[in-house]
Amino acid sequence: MKYKDFERIISAERMTRYVQACCGDTRKAMTLYRYNVELAQTAFAIISFFEVALRNAINSHLSARFGNEWLKNSVMPNGIFTLPILSKTRDIIYFAYNKLQRDNAYSHTKLLAEMEFGIWKYMFSPIQYRQTGRDLLRIFPNRPRSSAQAQYNPSYIFNELDKINTLRNRIAHHEPICFPAQGEQIYTDYIRNEYQKMQVLLEWMGIKSSVFLYGIDHVNRVCKKIDRLKPV
Repeated sequence: MKYKDFERIISAERMTRYVQACCGDTRKAMTLYRYNVELAQTAFAIISFFEVALRNAINSHLSARFGNEWLKNSVMPNGIFTLPILSKTRDIIYFAYNKLQRDNAYSHTKLLAEMEFGIWKYMFSPIQYRQTGRDLLRIFPNRPRSSAQAQYNPSYIFNELDKINTLRNRIAHHEPICFPAQGEQIYTDYIRNEYQKMQVLLEWMGIKSSVFLYGIDHVNRVCKKIDRLKPV
């Protein structure tokens, strides 16, 4: 495809960063755009696998503590998420529950699937962590012991999940991930770092990431292709 046709479809504004990153080489800019989409595809697949693993680990832990309908019950009268300060969490869960009820489609499994990544991230914020029994870190049995130099506490997990959530949202909103947050230079360290975070957290959950992500794990391969487009 000619660049002008490609630019007309994608938009000149959107292509500006790609052209600048490739020093005006429009052919390379189109290649970089396609590689960025390929990188987003593999990164989103890994995030999806990670999110399901995290969700299921949380669900298993809280089902053992509160029963198999814990998520629905959490927003019912006297539920663990009915404190006024947790109104946003409660509203998200209750809205999804009501929708499933209206459609005559409710099940605990379907309600779990309706939850966005942020719900699982906030399980490690101070109030939710307290309300769920102060022991949700047990889903990471292989995490290192905390030390004076590094505290692997709920706040640490929350912050790591927040970064993964940010990446997920960037991809969902079609933002380029082959650049830094600001700037036009080709930069793959960001995605490599987030990818490594997910691998580490999976290992802490007792999941061998190389086996779990087999067949969808192409981050390093695509990053190398992108890096080869960097101006010399």
